[in-house]
Amino acid sequence: MNRCRNPEHPHCTVWVMPDDAMCAHGHAQPAVDMQPASAPAATLVATAPVAGLPSSFDAITALRSRRTTDIGPAPTLSRANLQRPQLHISGFDPRAAGGRQAIRLELRGMPMDCAPEVRMLVRSALRLHGGESYAFQRTSRGDWRPLFLEFSSRGLEHGQYRIEIELHSHHRQAPESNRTWTCSPVILVPRQDASLGEIHQTFLATHKNVRVTADDAGIARVNAPGGGRIDIDVTARNASIAQLNLDSGSGKIDLGMSTIAWDEDLIEIDIPVEAALHPCPATGACLVHAEADSATQRHVRLFALDECVLGRFESIAAEADLLLSHHGEAGAEIGGLTRRLSGRHAVIRRSRHGFEIEDVSRYGVLLDGVWPGKHMPVQLRLGMRIELTASIKGIVTLEVTALMAHAVVLHRLDAGARAECFYLMAPDCIPASNRHQQASSMPRAAALPMLFHRDGGFWQRDRDSGRDTPLAPQAQLDRLLQTGLGIAARFVAQAYPEAHGGPRGSGERHHHALTVALDA
Repeated sequence: MNRCRNPEHPHCTVWVMPDDAMCAHGHAQPAVDMQPASAPAATLVATAPVAGLPSSFDAITALRSRRTTDIGPAPTLSRANLQRPQLHISGFDPRAAGGRQAIRLELRGMPMDCAPEVRMLVRSALRLHGGESYAFQRTSRGDWRPLFLEFSSRGLEHGQYRIEIELHSHHRQAPESNRTWTCSPVILVPRQDASLGEIHQTFLATHKNVRVTADDAGIARVNAPGGGRIDIDVTARNASIAQLNLDSGSGKIDLGMSTIAWDEDLIEIDIPVEAALHPCPATGACLVHAEADSATQRHVRLFALDECVLGRFESIAAEADLLLSHHGEAGAEIGGLTRRLSGRHAVIRRSRHGFEIEDVSRYGVLLDGVWPGKHMPVQLRLGMRIELTASIKGIVTLEVTALMAHAVVLHRLDAGARAECFYLMAPDCIPASNRHQQASSMPRAAALPMLFHRDGGFWQRDRDSGRDTPLAPQAQLDRLLQTGLGIAARFVAQAYPEAHGGPRGSGERHHHALTVALDA
């Protein structure tokens, strides 16, 4: 390449290719053989094109092959820090429409200051299996353990369904570092008679067909003779070269993908500053009555969990949260019929329409005398009878005595009716008005106080003034006297204080220092 050599324009400095007849400014260029004979031979050689000059692609490839190993790309960890947070979705097969499907979810490019556990909340018009709350856990390598989201489209109209996903990273010790992301992937539910070609044509209509990207002086090439439809992504960055050759000379190229995968960008949103921590953070507690009468229970067990597992009572290594045992004439029986309860017998969780129960046991659950089937969630109703088990009746019988937007109350109908009842609450959920609670409660549950869970602990709301009081062993709980709990009721920050640290009954003496008796 030479500068402009027109003698009439000696000040033109535009570069001209050897074979061009004029420069970019329109100045005619003299032929090579018209140069004066006195010109050096080196000039003639330099201006003439060299035969067999390799292409720029081959030249750069040869140059990069001679690089030393220490002049390589940046470490993977440095590039990962610059990635945008994404949710990688894979394993989706639209051909399974109408049946049960499972997609794999992976977190990619998450910042290093995330909590070790990221909570995922899912909402969709699809029939979700396994609840609406999941947790991503970070491994020792720094990546995230994938999750599987199972759903079904049976009985739903064909079309596209949105899945609302929220990711929450909570630091208990540093609330100012809490972060929240959201994304909305769309799942296609095709017609029952749709062909595979129509499914892919519809689903991939908004996806890439051929996209080639070359950044920072990069070169990207795609060669696909013969035409046809291809869905491919080739990327070359940081002076790199990406080349894809789908030449049919080597035979037919058959590429088959049974499932579809894509990435969803996670959008970070601002969250309000959390309130002060609860004086006694707990997800399980108990109101103990030292002098229980016929209208009250000795233990009112409180739970605030996304999923509360009902199962067999075990003093050591219990598998469930709500522990149940058969009660006879002499009281609770740890052995005997209690062994016919599974370690994980049933699960009660909050859904979009209230609370639901799901049988996960070997022996079954009867709901109003009917077995719903294993792994078939059923909405709880006021007055519903829950019998454990379906094979042997009378081991444990519960009744739904209160059903509110934030909590559900269960009373026993068997010989353990005076021993305990259960108050299951959704974590960090404020209750509705008192009038709504009374309208959805039976007389036995209406005598209980209005309890809820917020800021990591349990609260009691006064029915008359609406004042909220945190429940803690060292707090003054005078207002609980108005609920008919008795003058000797006390709060313990454990769901089963009588079973902690030894046999049943010894735990109350062990935790007497942590409880406060209510004054008359």
